[in-house]
Amino acid sequence: MQEIILDTVLDTLKILPFLFIAFLIIEFFEHKLSKKTETTIKKAGKFGPLIGSLLGALPQCGFSVLATNLYITRIISLGTLIAIYLSTSDEMLPILIAEKAPMNNILLLVGIKIIIGLICGFIIDLIFKKETVKENFDICEHDHCDCEHGIFKPAIKHTIKTLVFIFIITFILNIAFHYIGKENIEHIFDKTTIFTPFIASLIGLIPNCGASIVLTELYVSNILPLSSALAGLLANSGVALLILFKSNKNLKENVKIITILYSISVSVGLILKIFKI
Repeated sequence: MQEIILDTVLDTLKILPFLFIAFLIIEFFEHKLSKKTETTIKKAGKFGPLIGSLLGALPQCGFSVLATNLYITRIISLGTLIAIYLSTSDEMLPILIAEKAPMNNILLLVGIKIIIGLICGFIIDLIFKKETVKENFDICEHDHCDCEHGIFKPAIKHTIKTLVFIFIITFILNIAFHYIGKENIEHIFDKTTIFTPFIASLIGLIPNCGASIVLTELYVSNILPLSSALAGLLANSGVALLILFKSNKNLKENVKIITILYSISVSVGLILKIFKI
């Protein structure tokens, strides 16, 4: 057990500087693009899904939460909201950078999320008409990250929070590798198992950064195949779903949004699995 704990601590500390730098860059973009992003998405009109999927892929702290507010007030369409949810990476990008994942893998993940977001967004807007504007709600546009107080403080806060999750997940994985064996763990997430995308997408729906961290770490560790990891990451939109249920009193509509998001995520995972991607 001492060896497992030591390995976990060392594995976690190794990525600390890279994780902090990644979050620092993200906070820089957040400050530079935040207002411009909000203005752009408001003026997107019928091109909302295209603009939303592209902006959602950019490293921004609370864009999916902002999009949720804009949808509740009907400033953006349902298709635009879903496009943003699907393309948003939450903690995926900084972890991939910190773990020194191959750049082609990172671009592949982000690229597929953008494409799926814009395609599904346009299809949804063809099916569901945009409703009239509602009264505006007072929703925090950020995940309590103190983004208005410079870039270093929120970067440190994000780094510590994410590092704690990574330490816990790595510790659990190291215990599992030691007592169960990596081969047996991989067998549980076997690439031929049809149910894996369903399970991964359910994990992705958890409105917490821990969900994207779990999925990304499992993918980086070569335990979760790309198809299932992508299914889970497509379903993940950070705390946005929590804000949706908190602020939108239309429960039927909220369930519809989750059903659409989950169905798309699982379908993409199954298609990629069939084509062995």
